[in-house]
Amino acid sequence: MPPGTGTDAVVLIIFALCVFTLAYRYYGLFIAKKVLQLDSQRKVPSQEFADGVDYVKTDRSVVFGHHFAAIAAAGPLLGPVLAAQFGFLPGTLWIVIGAVLAGGVHDMVVLFASVRHKAESLAKIAQEEVGDWAGVVASIAFLFILVLTLAGLSIAVVNALFASAWGAMVVGSTIIIAFIMGFIMKSKFRGNIFWASLIGVILLAAAIYAGSLIQKDSWVYHLFNLSKQQLSISILIYAFLASVLPVWVLLAPRDYLSTYLKIITIIGLAMAICLLRPVLLMPAITPYVSGQGPVIQGSLFPFLFITIACGAISGYHSTIASGTTPKMIASERDIPFVGYVAMLLEGFVAIIALISACVLVPSDYFAINSAPDIFAKLGLHPQNLPWIAQEVHEHLEGRTGGAVSLAVGMAYIFSSMPLMKKLMAYWYHFAIMFEAVFILSAVDAGTRVGRFLLQEMVGNFIPKFKKVNWLPGGLLCSVIFTLSWGYLLCTGSIATIWPLFGMSNQLLAGSALLIVTTMLIRLGKIKYVWVTALPGLFMTFITLDAGYLNIMNNYLPKGLYLLAGLSSTIMALMVILFVITLRKWYQLFFVTQAGGRFL
Repeated sequence: MPPGTGTDAVVLIIFALCVFTLAYRYYGLFIAKKVLQLDSQRKVPSQEFADGVDYVKTDRSVVFGHHFAAIAAAGPLLGPVLAAQFGFLPGTLWIVIGAVLAGGVHDMVVLFASVRHKAESLAKIAQEEVGDWAGVVASIAFLFILVLTLAGLSIAVVNALFASAWGAMVVGSTIIIAFIMGFIMKSKFRGNIFWASLIGVILLAAAIYAGSLIQKDSWVYHLFNLSKQQLSISILIYAFLASVLPVWVLLAPRDYLSTYLKIITIIGLAMAICLLRPVLLMPAITPYVSGQGPVIQGSLFPFLFITIACGAISGYHSTIASGTTPKMIASERDIPFVGYVAMLLEGFVAIIALISACVLVPSDYFAINSAPDIFAKLGLHPQNLPWIAQEVHEHLEGRTGGAVSLAVGMAYIFSSMPLMKKLMAYWYHFAIMFEAVFILSAVDAGTRVGRFLLQEMVGNFIPKFKKVNWLPGGLLCSVIFTLSWGYLLCTGSIATIWPLFGMSNQLLAGSALLIVTTMLIRLGKIKYVWVTALPGLFMTFITLDAGYLNIMNNYLPKGLYLLAGLSSTIMALMVILFVITLRKWYQLFFVTQAGGRFL
C-alpha cells in the first residue's frame, strides 16, 4: 500500500472543533428551543420522585461527568481505530457529520423523552408512545442488546487489564476514591463539589504515579496482577455493587472522577498533536473501501457505520439517557449540555483515536490489527513495530481489536514530546489503563440500567418490582442481570461478541430515533420530525443491510450458525418494532391528525 500524503493531523482537530462548536451553538440549541421547547420551571423526576438512592437531584457538571463517562466506552476508542482500514477521510467525515446530525440529536431527544416520561426506560416509552406490542418487543430486544453490550465491553476491559498490575491498581483505586468523593459531595460542607473534585483529582494522580512504581517482585504486584478469571469476577462484583448502591455513593462520583481522567488525557493528547504536528501516514482512502480488508471483512458502505459506532451515534447511549441520567437531571435546561455536548465530546474523542491510529506507518497498523496469517498475505513488512515492541516490552503483532494499536499510537505521540523520548513504555501502559477506565465506566451504569429494565419487565407480572427503590426486587434483578452478561464474559471473546454488538447497537440507535419521532408527532411537532426521523431511518436501513451482509458473507460461510441465529433474531425484533412504529405514524398523521400537547 502506498504511504499517505502527509496530511497534517492538526487539520482534523481544527475541522472537528469548528464544526462541533457551531453545531451546538446553532443546531443543538435550535432543537432545544424550537423542537423540544424545554421548560426550566417544569418539575423533573429527580424532584418529583426524590428518594436519595436513584432519583437524586444532581449538579449539572456531575451529571455531565456521569453521563459522558457512561456513554464513552470502547466505541469512540476502538471503532475509529478499526475503521482506519478505509483511510482517515471516511472515518473523519462520518464521525463529525454523524455526531452532529445523528448522535447528538439521538442522545438529547431520548433524554428529553425520558425526563418527560418520568425517567422511564426507552422500552416503556415505546409502550406508551407506540403501543403495548412495541413495548414488549422493545423490552426483549433492548435487554438482549444490553447483555451483549456489557459482555463485549467487559471483555475489552479484561483484555486491557490482564496481567497489568499498574492498570488494575489504578482502576481499583478509582472505586475507593469515588466513595470518598461521594460522601464529600453529599455533605453540607460549603463548596463540597469543588473540594470533592480537587481531592479526587489529587488522589487519582497519586494512584497513577504509584502504579508506575510497582515492582514485579513486590506484594502489590502479586495483589493486582490478576488473571482473566480473577478480573472477570472482580468486574462482576463491582458492577453488581454499582447497580444497587445509591448513585451518590459510587456510580456518580466514580464516573465524575473518570471523566477528569478521560478529558485531561484527550486534551493532553490533542495538545501534543498540535505541538508536534504529526502527519497522517495512512492514506485518505485505502484500496480496502471495496471490501476484503484485513481488519474489517466488509466494504466501506455499510460497514463504516457499524464499525465506528459510538464515535458518531450509539444505541447504547439511549439506555443511559433513559436510565440513570434522567433520574439525576436537576432541570430541563441541563438537557442540551448533558445530552448534546457529551456526544460532541465523544465525537472529538473518536477523532483523536482515529488520528492516533493513522499516524502509524500503515504496515505497522495492519501488522497489529490483522491476524498473522492474513497479514502475511498482504505483502507488507513492519517498519517501526519491532523497535516499538522492544521499547514497551510487549509483543504487538497480531493483537487485533484496536486497543493495542490505539495504545501504540498514543504512546508514540506522547513519547515524541520533549523530555519524554525514553517514556514510551510508561505511556503505552498508561494508555492501556486509560482505555480500561473509559470502558468500565459504561459497564457500571449499563448494569444499573439493565436492572431498571428487568424490574420493569418483571413488574408487568409482579407490580411491586416496578418500584426501583424496592430493595428485594432491586437485588434480585441485579443478580440475574449481572450473571446474564457475566456468563458471556466468562465464556465468550471479542471475536464472537463484538461484531454482534456493533450491529445490534446501531439498530437500537435507529429504533430509538423512530420511537422519539412518534412522540414528536404526537406533540404536534410535525414540521420538525425530520430532525429525528431522517437519521433514524438512515441508521435502520444501513444497519439492516450490514447485518444481512455479515450473516451471508461472514457467519454462514464460516459455520458460525449461533452468531447468525442471534443476529437474525435481533434484526427480526427490530423489523417488527419498525413496522409497528410506522403504523403508529400513519395513525397519528391520517387518523388522529397528529396534534397533542406536552406531557
